[in-house]
Amino acid sequence: MVVARLIRALAGAVAAVIVIAIILTLLSANPHNVIVSDIHDAGQWLVGPFKNVFSVSGAKLHEALNWGLAAVVYLIVGNLLASLLARSTAGSRYSQARPVA
Repeated sequence: MVVARLIRALAGAVAAVIVIAIILTLLSANPHNVIVSDIHDAGQWLVGPFKNVFSVSGAKLHEALNWGLAAVVYLIVGNLLASLLARSTAGSRYSQARPVA
């Protein structure tokens, strides 16, 4: 159960970094600011596999769609893995607690 919670927390943190980077881009935050730059760089690294999934005009919309997809996929996959792990852990506990006839 602890590992499942950790997986959910990590997926949430990854999605949060990506969403914050999207918001900073949409609000035209100063890219030369260290904090903005670091968040954007981290988000860019995390969304690498989702680069150019959607091809739309406008750099901000392009980033918002592709990076938003990445955030959603990270959340779905993280929650799916955590659920599967929690179920398998709960199932193994149950099978260990049952007496053998």
